[in-house]
Amino acid sequence: MPDTEAKSDGIKLGQGVAGEILEARAHDGADAPDIYRPKTMPGVYVPTPITVASTWPNVSPFALKSPSQFRPEPPLSLGSEQWAADYNEIKDFGGKASTRRSARQTEDARFWLITGPVAYHPIARQLVVSRKMDVMDSARFMALVAMAEADAYIAVMDGKYHYDFWRPITAIRNGNLSGNPAVAPEAGWQPIDNTPMHPEYPCAHCICGAALAAVVETLFGTADVAEVTMTSATAPGITHRWTNLWAMTKEVSEARIWAGFHYRFSIRTGEDMGRKVGQYVAQNVLKRA
Repeated sequence: MPDTEAKSDGIKLGQGVAGEILEARAHDGADAPDIYRPKTMPGVYVPTPITVASTWPNVSPFALKSPSQFRPEPPLSLGSEQWAADYNEIKDFGGKASTRRSARQTEDARFWLITGPVAYHPIARQLVVSRKMDVMDSARFMALVAMAEADAYIAVMDGKYHYDFWRPITAIRNGNLSGNPAVAPEAGWQPIDNTPMHPEYPCAHCICGAALAAVVETLFGTADVAEVTMTSATAPGITHRWTNLWAMTKEVSEARIWAGFHYRFSIRTGEDMGRKVGQYVAQNVLKRA
């Protein structure tokens, strides 16, 4: 854009708004010290890398009434048939050396190793362009997406650290501890990549993908969109395309199974939470006058 007074005023306005947001969030709890304590016994070693976002169950949400507003029911009982089914599915399909996973499933697993804003905000920006939103509508839409994504992370970390459910790499290497005769341990099992350093349940990627889809569906009445595309730093040279954001969400969610990070019951719970968070934000924040 040419250097005009309008451009200069727009930059100043953006900087001013950003400053007010930073001031308002200065004491939201996001930078609290990590005091997470792994369950252990005196003298027994536990892995020592610091956990991710263990303080976020206490972070002030942007729109939700509390981090636990949409906290899900507990994870499956380890003695249940569904636990055995989900355990055996990820053991077969999510292992690094799996021969059951298809080439496309492996591609999806590696593609969605990307996380955070780079995984979802590019799609939101494409929707602003394809729907030819004006400045006000685009600002409102991007703000709602950003708040839904932030609150989705806060909500999912509340669930994760409340339930402290074991990751597949732990469960599969210790399958004999579950007391379920339909599962068996595999001592050398490992996922496609390093498991994220926070508890398993619910799935974080799943809640974020669903939150975006729910905001779009709530605002525009449909999750069908003009084609959006994504590339990924973790799968160079590959482009994925969608014309429906729930189809994108399904790909994201199942990729966490193929990567060996999340059980199927956990991705379903994450999607359900994301739908609730996205709908709540879109319906209750930045309402039109």
